[in-house]
This record gives sequence, structure tokens and C-alpha cells, in this order.
Amino acid sequence: MLKRLYQLNNKLLPYYFIILFFGLWQVAPTIGWANPKFIPPLSQVLETGWKLILNGDMFVHISVSLERVFIGLFIAIVIGLPLGFILGGWLPGVAKFLQPLMNLCAQINTMTLLPLFIILFGVGEGGKYSVIFWASFWPILFTTLEGVRQVDPLLIKCARSMGVNGFTIFFKVILPGAALQIFTGIRIGTTMAFMLLIAAEFLGANMGLGWLIRNSEDNWQIPRLFLGLFSIALVGMIINYSLEWLEKNLITWRDTTPGITN
Repeated sequence: MLKRLYQLNNKLLPYYFIILFFGLWQVAPTIGWANPKFIPPLSQVLETGWKLILNGDMFVHISVSLERVFIGLFIAIVIGLPLGFILGGWLPGVAKFLQPLMNLCAQINTMTLLPLFIILFGVGEGGKYSVIFWASFWPILFTTLEGVRQVDPLLIKCARSMGVNGFTIFFKVILPGAALQIFTGIRIGTTMAFMLLIAAEFLGANMGLGWLIRNSEDNWQIPRLFLGLFSIALVGMIINYSLEWLEKNLITWRDTTPGITN
């Protein structure tokens, strides 16, 4: 019994810290540990969120932001995955030649490119998609490249020796072998997309979670500002866990270490 309680306590341990964090968030401004003008109590933030939910504005902001994230991320996936497979599998020499340039581009802070995106795509939706695309494209490309490179060449040779054609090798050998890395890249790309959402919605937006944060800052509506930050973190976490669940259920051939049973 004690052993089971100990195991349960270990599983719940991360949630204790979450409860402690939210508890401190509520208590610190209330008792004067933090200035409530700058850090409002959690209850005030939730009250503000409830008002926005009741009038429907919160759902509008979330849906608009999700649309921008998914479109930018979708473009990154559509371009990054095929390019990673081509460079990693069929053109490794070209990939080696382009590697320094790709590394350089990936190291450029997306925020510093905002003026360039504005010039090229304007302050409309195209500029927002380009910011999210740039942030999420590179982790998707690099993890796909690495996943293809890690596929055992012996498996490919064996498949070819049995007369298997290129498309079958791709779908039966290369794609399954690189799938774990691909999902990792998509999850990192999704995280990056949400991190740059605020910057993207600075480009002439009039709705969305990033706009909500900026507008709240301009009008000194601090509870609404914290609500926007909390909403972005919460939505991003839900999508990340959804991708993790999808990965576990789709990639059933992943390596596992069997436990020792008595």
C-alpha cells in the first residue's frame, strides 16, 4: 500500500509545483509580496477571461491565432518535409554543400527579420504567415534531414536486393525510420510558431491572442495582458500534448525497453 502511494505521489509530483505556482500567483499580489498593478491575482485574470468568454471575444481571438499558426506551420511542413527527404536521401552531397548556409539562416533571430517580412509581404496576413513559417521551418527541415540520415543503409540495401522499388523503399523503410525525428521537428516547430505568434500579430492585426496582449499593454489592461499570455501557453501546451499522443498512437514500432517482471 505504501509503495503504491509512493508511486502515485511521484506521478503527481509535477502537478504539485503547478498548484504551488498558481497558488503563489493568487497569494503574492493579495498580501503585498507583488505589486497588483503589475502582477494581478490569478482570480482577477480568470474573471477577465470569463467576461471575454461570455461575450464571445475569447473564442474569436483563439480561433484567429490558431488559423495563423496552422497555416504558417502547414506551409513549413509542406516545404520542409519533402526538402528534408530529398536532401537527406537523394542529394546528400547537395545537403552537405548547403549545410553552412542553412545553419546560418536558422541562427538568424526571426524578430530581426520582421522589417524584411513587412517589406516583402506587407502587414497583412502574408507577413504574419511568413514570420510563423520562418520560425517553424528550420526545426522541421533539420530533424527530417537527421531522421533520413539515421536510417540504416543496410535496410535499404536489403530492400533493393529483394527487388523493392524506390517508392516502396520510401514508404516502408525511410519514412518509418525517420518518423520519430519528423514528429520531434513538428512539435518543436509548433512551439516556435506559438513563441513567434505575438510578434506575428504585431504586424497590423486587429484580433488574435498576440493582438490582445499588445492592445492590453497599450491600454494598460494588465489582467487582460496576463490572460493573453496564459492563453497562448495553454493552447500551445494542448496542441503539443495532442501531437505527442498522435505520435505514440501512430508510431507503434518505436523501440521500447522491456521491463523486468517478477
